[in-house]
Amino acid sequence: MSHLPEALFSNPVWHALEGPHRHLALGNGIARRYPADVAPFAALAEPSRAALDRLAELIEPGESVWIADPGELRVRQLALEGSLPCLQMVLPSAAPLPALAPDGIVALGAAEASEMVALTDIAFPGFFRAGTYRMGAYFGIRAPDGQLLAMAGERLNLPGHPEMSGICTHPAHRGRGLARRLIAHLAAFQRRQGLKSWLHVSASNSQAIALYHALGFQTVRSSLLKRFARAR
Repeated sequence: MSHLPEALFSNPVWHALEGPHRHLALGNGIARRYPADVAPFAALAEPSRAALDRLAELIEPGESVWIADPGELRVRQLALEGSLPCLQMVLPSAAPLPALAPDGIVALGAAEASEMVALTDIAFPGFFRAGTYRMGAYFGIRAPDGQLLAMAGERLNLPGHPEMSGICTHPAHRGRGLARRLIAHLAAFQRRQGLKSWLHVSASNSQAIALYHALGFQTVRSSLLKRFARAR
């Protein structure tokens, strides 16, 4: 069984914003967040009321963010809106990758940001933003007419462990193995840099979990995200 470093992965948003994504971090002291146009994620250095109070200062009225479960902590400025049980999965370094040709796989970036938002909004609205492409490398597959059919890329960046994310296929083109091709391509891209691939997936998304297991990913821990909103 492969493991993820507990010190990093029990609070991955914090360690991304304190580490490789420091240039994207807003806030200081005991609370950090990504810019609203990059990702709806924030983090606390510690599960304390003081940290949650500091986080509230970084959130605009009417805005919401997701943070790692702070237990039963609450502060007056923030309302708990929901929670999302997730699994963290890792691709062991020894797991074989399918020998798939990269034909038809293209790099995506700033020029394709609106297309990526439109595609991901079908699958998981609100998580992928206009500036999410700034978090890492993204790849896609297009139809002959140019339509973006599927994509995958990198989100949280921890030392040695870039997170796979934004993995989705347009509903009209599912069942063709497009996501599998992109995941294998991204995993090979990360391995060439000596990095270990991992991802978050909703604990209720059995179809995606089955695909990841088929590709060699192992479930290593559960996590809980909670969404807090600042009152208007």
